[in-house]
Amino acid sequence: MQLICTDCNEERLIMRTPKATELFMALGLTITLVGCAGETVTEDTVDTTSEAPVAEIAEGGEGGEGGTEYSEGEQANADFQDKLSGAELLGALQEGGHVIYFRHAQTERDYADQADPNMSLDDCDTQRKLSDVGIQQSQDIGAAFTEKAIPVDDVITSEYCRAWQTADLAFGRHEKDSKLNFLPFEEYTDAQVEEMKANVMPLLTAVPESGQNTVIVGHDDIFEAATGIYPAPQGLAYVLTPDGAGGFELVANMLPEEWANL
Repeated sequence: MQLICTDCNEERLIMRTPKATELFMALGLTITLVGCAGETVTEDTVDTTSEAPVAEIAEGGEGGEGGTEYSEGEQANADFQDKLSGAELLGALQEGGHVIYFRHAQTERDYADQADPNMSLDDCDTQRKLSDVGIQQSQDIGAAFTEKAIPVDDVITSEYCRAWQTADLAFGRHEKDSKLNFLPFEEYTDAQVEEMKANVMPLLTAVPESGQNTVIVGHDDIFEAATGIYPAPQGLAYVLTPDGAGGFELVANMLPEEWANL
């Protein structure tokens, strides 16, 4: 398998799954494609007052979205069927034992900043930033976890600002792990895909503490390398159940607004 990121300058509106359509309709978004806007987000604070409410729906920068046909990973995402949902899923999450992998919340733009030679993991100004919609998504996810009494122990993120800021807004904490980072390329060889898979698999298969869940906030290509599923749109989460023997079962996927409706 060769994982190839498309040209991030192609600004196209692609709805990947029925859930992506639900997200679009639920938010009542106006389809307006914009460049980077809003105030700078620093590592210490996240500004929720920025007056840039327009959401860019174009995908393509992180690894595969933006074309007119589904890739294999996008098709797998579209075809995925929940094994648990509603009250049954909520009950399982309340009991613990799951890994919940979030693709970070929505950003102002979607482009492959990992391949930008001027990007620095230590400088949020050089990276993609959460949009106002993404900030609200993160806060709503955290509020739903609190309201639904879903226990969370470890919160592990990549070193990219959009990932750990999503975690901080939702759960008030994070622990960075470089194993969740992109490799610094826009196109990946088979060997590089295998490297990303080897990096993330120990995190996906680690059994949480009894009665707890582990939250991971990362990126699309990393998850696809391990599962064959390209998680779209931004903010989508997959619930996994580790089997204690180095594997896991994919149980459900959840859009940001669906957590409040469990």
